[in-house]
Amino acid sequence: MTRLPRPAGGWPLGIELTVALAAGALHALPFALTRLGWLQMACVAVLAWRVGAAGGPWRAALLGGAFSTAWLVGSVWWLFISMHRYGGLPAWMAALAVLALCAFLALYLAAALAAWVRWRPGRPAGDALLFAALWLLAELARGLVFTGFPWAAAGYAHVDGPLAGLAAWVGVYGIGAVSAGVAALVAGAVDAAGRARWAAMAAALLLWFAPLALPQRFTDPAGTLSVALIQGNVPQNEKFVTELQPEALGWALRQMVDARAQLVVAPETVIPLLPSQLPDGLWEQLRAAFADAGRAALIGVPLGDPATGYTNSAAGLSRESAALTGGHYRYDKHHLVPFGEFIPWGFRWFVAMMDIPLGDFNRGPPAAPSFETQGQRIGPNICYEDLFGEELAARFADPARAPTVLANLSNIAWFGDTVAISQHLQISRMRAIELQRPMIRATNTGATALIDHHGRVVRALAPHTRGVLEGEVEGRQGNTPYADWAGRLGLGPAIGLALAVVVAAAAWRRRRALAAA
Repeated sequence: MTRLPRPAGGWPLGIELTVALAAGALHALPFALTRLGWLQMACVAVLAWRVGAAGGPWRAALLGGAFSTAWLVGSVWWLFISMHRYGGLPAWMAALAVLALCAFLALYLAAALAAWVRWRPGRPAGDALLFAALWLLAELARGLVFTGFPWAAAGYAHVDGPLAGLAAWVGVYGIGAVSAGVAALVAGAVDAAGRARWAAMAAALLLWFAPLALPQRFTDPAGTLSVALIQGNVPQNEKFVTELQPEALGWALRQMVDARAQLVVAPETVIPLLPSQLPDGLWEQLRAAFADAGRAALIGVPLGDPATGYTNSAAGLSRESAALTGGHYRYDKHHLVPFGEFIPWGFRWFVAMMDIPLGDFNRGPPAAPSFETQGQRIGPNICYEDLFGEELAARFADPARAPTVLANLSNIAWFGDTVAISQHLQISRMRAIELQRPMIRATNTGATALIDHHGRVVRALAPHTRGVLEGEVEGRQGNTPYADWAGRLGLGPAIGLALAVVVAAAAWRRRRALAAA
């Protein structure tokens, strides 16, 4: 195979950075707009092409950092709203905080591309393999280090494309790695010549479409369940205002009690008070409403006391759960949001500057038991916990006790009427495909939706409206390959495989350098 030419240098640095920033900004679009997986790969192909011509690791790191910063700012700019509009932080400081967070997270990809320029073999296939491995390590670092923030990981752009066929096998990170490999092959084809160019393009097309041929049926039906999902549409600046709570809470409670579905699900902190803070007898009345054998509810509510601490929780009410401790099933959120639900060390001064009515919550167990009702095992997760597929997969380590239905309870009113809603919907859809389980989403402002085990949105409420979504879901049993390996080993296999490729590439380059000397 023809060797790639080693460019003496790229374009002027200002032009290179402009291209990297523009490609990174475009790269943010597919995470809110579906069926744009091709655009995600095209942007990464441009990045790989220009980094390949960068001429050295430091220049490659600058381009990678610029691309990643623009990508992340374009994806999570709505954090500005939570800090400024609802937290009261000055606009300049909120904007600087978002930029600083994204620039810090961009360091992972910057380091990965510096390593790629240093160790790449110089042939399209080898370069693409190393690029995919380093991309995977960068995304894993962003998803794991300092509790992780893998929002807008590359794989989410492909929830509606051919690469979605990989989800049940290798999960969202595996999809991201393959998409990076495809992009690097396209970039390599630009600089290759003759047969090497056509071979690289053919390999890219094969990798892109081959997942369509993979087996996809790993689970079987496990019965149906009628559900009613509550969407209260309470603005975030009113949610914790005492004098405004009775109307919104009263509406939500009436919908829960009046719903005739077998399972009623209400969003995160739909009850913004501890049960002990509710009017006398109200919590007991709510429990009594679901004492009938044919009805159950899963309700977002904070739980705890001053002695043991507090949790962001979901309470399950049913005739069976009345015999449990506290008189209800309890799911406590495990993966907490930094700055919202816990304060990282050294940042209390920053949180103190914002007027956010949250603080340090206790963590729940990492693999909580399911809420069982009507022959189904409901696996709750709260807010952005469904961003961590490997943590949900841990509940599938024992297939006999694995959830048959996943339920996300969210309140992202913190981020206003923004792309955060559609982005979070794509994240939930990816979890449904990876684990082949329906995902029911009950949210405050959206997206409240029924998602089947293929990741398709069956029914949804319009965001920022008040209403109740009714429908039926089909529970599933059995494990996907991803649920099997990630449930038992977490992300260890992905980390190990990527490191093996990188170490092998570095060793090969070292041997070549010694031989040349």
